[in-house]
Amino acid sequence: MEAIFEKYSLKKPESLIPLLQEIQEANGYLTDEIVEKVSVHLNIPTNRIYGVATFYDQFRFKRRGIFHIRVCRGTSCYLCSSSSYLKEIEKLLKVQDGSVTRDKKFSLETVNCMGGCSQSPVIRINDTYYHHLSVSDLGEIIRTLREKSE
Repeated sequence: MEAIFEKYSLKKPESLIPLLQEIQEANGYLTDEIVEKVSVHLNIPTNRIYGVATFYDQFRFKRRGIFHIRVCRGTSCYLCSSSSYLKEIEKLLKVQDGSVTRDKKFSLETVNCMGGCSQSPVIRINDTYYHHLSVSDLGEIIRTLREKSE
């Protein structure tokens, strides 16, 4: 992390977002300790850092799984029963929305919209989008991902 701080040695407040982005990329998420270090480095109060980091949904304060599953809950996906997909994933992984499995392989999150309304319902796992799935397809997808991670 020190190398990242060195890149922002001018300590300008406008460096906050790019600094947080790089730290999160390296660490996977932001911790209270990281926020405190950024506060000292940029001479910005921690509450302002939390205000910025919680405003943008790109920043996270919890570790994600190896496979991060996002279920779209936008209007079109909702009308196409994305809630049944969410329930099935929760059942298969034994995890709730916003949580990580015990083995840290999977994390689950609902999102407001992924912009794939014409292909509803949409699920994203890491950088791969899945659409027009049946609920029964989810078990096979998760099984395949488990095998990849072993």
